[in-house]
Amino acid sequence: MTAAAYMPTPEPRPIQLLLALVDEAFDTAAWHGPTLLGALRGVTPAQADWRPARGRHSIHELTLHAAYWKYAVRRRLNREKRGSFVLAGSNWFEASPSRTWKDDVRLLVEEHRKMRAAIAAYPARALDKPVDARRQTAAFTIRGIAAHDLYHAGQIQLLKTLQRGQGVINRSLA
Repeated sequence: MTAAAYMPTPEPRPIQLLLALVDEAFDTAAWHGPTLLGALRGVTPAQADWRPARGRHSIHELTLHAAYWKYAVRRRLNREKRGSFVLAGSNWFEASPSRTWKDDVRLLVEEHRKMRAAIAAYPARALDKPVDARRQTAAFTIRGIAAHDLYHAGQIQLLKTLQRGQGVINRSLA
């Protein structure tokens, strides 16, 4: 073996770690189970629009909510003003008849891509600086969006399990 084989690998930089975290929560293979995008894989429009009870959110609404918060994180990191999200409103959205389920999954993927680019371009020296009125730091906000993705991935998995019990989806296809 050469001396180089014994050299420790350099520590990943903070931005690289944060990018790995958001990717593992969204669409990269991880040990914890389905990512947010993985939880959506194979979901039909009927499944996406099903809700377990009146006043509860559907998979479709959870998807739009996740897309919105990726937009919000990007906006905070880039110090952009509110109001440029593709859908009117904030936080929770009902599925629009003018958009398809696939359109809204694409919106989620696109908002993740844009947010990821904002994180990659973010100066590491500013990670401990506040990015919002609540004085939450950039690093806290980025870690939070990864946790947010996993939280909603878990909800989506539970909704799919409930759907099987309600006969919304065929067990052999799940």
